Amino acid sequence: MIINNGVSNKPTMIKFFQGLSKNETFLKLTVNFKSIITKILSLIMVLIIIFAVIDLVIFIIYDLIYHPIGRFSLTLLEILALFLNMLIGLEILKNITAYLKQQNIQLKLVITTSLMAVSRKIIVYDLEKLSGINLIGLAMTIFALSASYSIIKQIGNGYNRCNG
Repeated sequence: MIINNGVSNKPTMIKFFQGLSKNETFLKLTVNFKSIITKILSLIMVLIIIFAVIDLVIFIIYDLIYHPIGRFSLTLLEILALFLNMLIGLEILKNITAYLKQQNIQLKLVITTSLMAVSRKIIVYDLEKLSGINLIGLAMTIFALSASYSIIKQIGNGYNRCNG
């Protein structure tokens, strides 16, 4: 480090890292990083949903054109699973946008999305291919998520009664 007339000639990278040693600067950098990553994830989720909708529309049109009326190449449960996948994708996008707006994770929304995903699994559950232990595991998962949702909802209602 050369000092000429009291002026420091430190390289800018050193100044940058010295600035990071201050808590406020580091926290601001971290928040900006989280915000950028969250926005990127949001855009990726939008693209996934758009392509999934386009794929589903093309699939349905193709099946309507090339198969007899009332017949699809997939079963009704498989088509329903495709729709439910898109709804779950929309719920995940809702989670991401809620995080962007409020900068915290909405636990009730995350649990609701998880319940929807597990419910989708049960709706399309194939009893012939999977064992009963898998069904018991899904039932326990739904019970735990439902109990969590109930607790979060009660805590939220109590908070609303006290503060509003």
